[in-house]
Amino acid sequence: MKVLQRYFRAEIVRSVLFTLAAFLALFAFFDLMNELPSVGRGGYKLQHAFLVVLLGLPSYAYELMPIAALIGTIYTLSQFAARSEFTIMRVSSMSTMMAAKALFKIGLLFVVATVLIGEFVSPKSAEWAEQLKLQSKGSSISQKFKTGLWSKDVIRTDGTTGDIIGSRFINIDEIRSDGELEGVKLYEFDRNLHMTAQLHAKRANYQGNHVWRMAEVVQTDFVNGASTEDITSSIATKSFPSKDLVSEITPEILSVLFADPDHMSAYNLWSYSRHLAENNQHSERYDIAFWKKLVYPLSVFVMMALALPFAYLHFRAGGVSLKIFTGIMIGVSFQLVNTLFSHLGLLNTWPPFITAALPSSLFLLVAMAALWKIERQ
Repeated sequence: MKVLQRYFRAEIVRSVLFTLAAFLALFAFFDLMNELPSVGRGGYKLQHAFLVVLLGLPSYAYELMPIAALIGTIYTLSQFAARSEFTIMRVSSMSTMMAAKALFKIGLLFVVATVLIGEFVSPKSAEWAEQLKLQSKGSSISQKFKTGLWSKDVIRTDGTTGDIIGSRFINIDEIRSDGELEGVKLYEFDRNLHMTAQLHAKRANYQGNHVWRMAEVVQTDFVNGASTEDITSSIATKSFPSKDLVSEITPEILSVLFADPDHMSAYNLWSYSRHLAENNQHSERYDIAFWKKLVYPLSVFVMMALALPFAYLHFRAGGVSLKIFTGIMIGVSFQLVNTLFSHLGLLNTWPPFITAALPSSLFLLVAMAALWKIERQ
């Protein structure tokens, strides 16, 4: 069995990697065609377009890994069936369960690769691609919003710890490509939603440890309980050349606001979802994306289980090209169902885990039903 395991692994890994490379080349070509109209605008040159396309490949590799595993496994098993190798393996006492275990061990390699790409490589490469675009074009992130970027934070007694004593709304005109904030406005409220202070800063830079250093600050304090006749006494305005702001909002949280949740790491999704929950904001979209991030790599096992029945189809029952085409249709269907359930779960407020796991569970049931039918025959 060890010899067969090594033979299975070598053939399937080769086919899956070839399939993945073919898909990446195809998507890279389409992305390059999409980037070419932007070449020449500002400092955006052809080499920047090539680098942006290259940095986008890890995200495609993460998304396409289950489909590549499906098509590569179907091709390999179909070749075994066409050359009667699989028939010989079955005659040599290899049961369906043994074949499934062999595919499971091979699938572990692709699951680990998918997790590493999705958790560490893809988020960073997507972030670098966005920064490269901004730097080369000389633009800022939040220029796409007419009123700037808005975010919500809580005010605690001791920085980021202690009891919550109020809330803070933050408005940012622009976020530069180097992370500097320009045109920062803060609106602070107490627990009863009475405005206590308003701050305007020309710019702010992150100093680490949840500290933002604001420059050219104008602070207006509002004293609650002052009489309406003496309104001027309830307002105090101060100016500071610089002032530190302790906030739970970090550059990582700000970058989440512009990132596609499907391209974020599970840790960043969990961190931002917790931040939204603490500020009584809706986090369903990020909760679903978080569970999808945990469940999606396991879909490699589902796709390889769907490929196993193709080994029991004799070559005369359908050519290899027909089987590969069927595999492509199954892979496309899986992606469509996965995306559809994400939107349905968000609209119908389904539990995030159920929303993320249901598509893979349905396709796994189909694979088990196909294997059961083959066993009965």
